[in-house]
Amino acid sequence: MKKKAISGSAFATLLLIAVVMGANHVAARVAFDHGTNVVTAVFFRSVVTALVVTLILYVQRVPVQLSWRHIKVLPIIGFLVAIQGFSVYSAVARLPVSLALLAFNTYPLWIVLWSWVFYGQRPEPFILKTMPVMLFGLALALDVFGAASGLGALGQWEVIGAGVAFALLAGATFGLAMVLIQNEAADLDGRIRTVSTMWIVGLLALIGAQTMSDFQWPTDMVGWWGLGLLTILFGTGFTIMLTVLPRLGVAANSAILNIEPICALVLGWFILGQHIALIQLIGAGIVLGLVIKIGLRKNQS
Repeated sequence: MKKKAISGSAFATLLLIAVVMGANHVAARVAFDHGTNVVTAVFFRSVVTALVVTLILYVQRVPVQLSWRHIKVLPIIGFLVAIQGFSVYSAVARLPVSLALLAFNTYPLWIVLWSWVFYGQRPEPFILKTMPVMLFGLALALDVFGAASGLGALGQWEVIGAGVAFALLAGATFGLAMVLIQNEAADLDGRIRTVSTMWIVGLLALIGAQTMSDFQWPTDMVGWWGLGLLTILFGTGFTIMLTVLPRLGVAANSAILNIEPICALVLGWFILGQHIALIQLIGAGIVLGLVIKIGLRKNQS
């Protein structure tokens, strides 16, 4: 029996999330370059997002009805997203934004893996065939082999190794969080999931600031603009993601969000002065073509 492809509006929403989240990470790099540290960015974005969405829930009188299953799983989701937030921003602080997001955007593969391991949900053959090609395109686009930089693979990995490790950790933890959301908390209002997650992340960031490092705020107005924009973009993108993606199916459709590093690549070119070589443009074209194919596909079951 055939399943319908996702609607054009849903596909466009997923692409919008990718653009917004890619811009969020570019804004984060601006904030980091102007005095902000990782724990400050994670704390500020999380608490502001939690406050805004809490106010929305209050104004709209959204009922908060939590089952025992929700009470057990929401702290785990919050903890995983906290690790993801610290890890991905640590990667962004160490790497070009687009390269950090290449490694982070392995999370669709982690989603497929965790769905299979914990819930026995076998991945679609189409996704399994597409993802390696997409990752190869991303690798070309983001110069993981050091061709554009001239460093070679070994020299490039000496420069990027720690950042890539942080980004892969972010992808693994975020993928598991999304799987738990779909399978354990998909029936919960997305705004409530966002509030719960962001308050937990903010609390953990506060604890981290007190035990491991201190808050470091921007040193100039450019840094404050970066911190403000990353907060607005993250809050918007994250709330939409937690509302829309579980309804569509995280394992089947999260690969569409792999457009995020390409958005960051383009924005990094214009805003951060990171130039794009021809081989990177070829990789970007591979990713764009596969993203469109995934979005317009019709699955078999």
